[in-house]
Amino acid sequence: MTDLSLRNYAHLGDAVWEIFVREYVIYKTSNPKILHKLTTERVNASFQAELLYSIEEELSDEEKELARRGRNLSIPVGRKAIQNIYRPATAFEVLIGYWYLNDKERLQFFYKKFEQIEAFN
Repeated sequence: MTDLSLRNYAHLGDAVWEIFVREYVIYKTSNPKILHKLTTERVNASFQAELLYSIEEELSDEEKELARRGRNLSIPVGRKAIQNIYRPATAFEVLIGYWYLNDKERLQFFYKKFEQIEAFN
């Protein structure tokens, strides 16, 4: 396991997730407004929180612990009002960043799962 802080995993996971979504939506349309809409619908805290909830049962004990610790990171002041959304979204980003650096096969497994979720399409 790469020895990084949870914040660093979340920071990387945020970028990796956005690239995944952008790559996914470019095959849907070339209209810039629609591209932006499709991307922002999937790259936001509430959607990421929903995705985390949808995969929780499939996480290993180590992954559940990473997610739990990611949920418990301190919240920036501007987001305290929505911490019930922001915390699981951060946990989701921690997992994405962790998988990206440490287990690309697991990341691909979940990418395929996400693509099968109706709300993702």
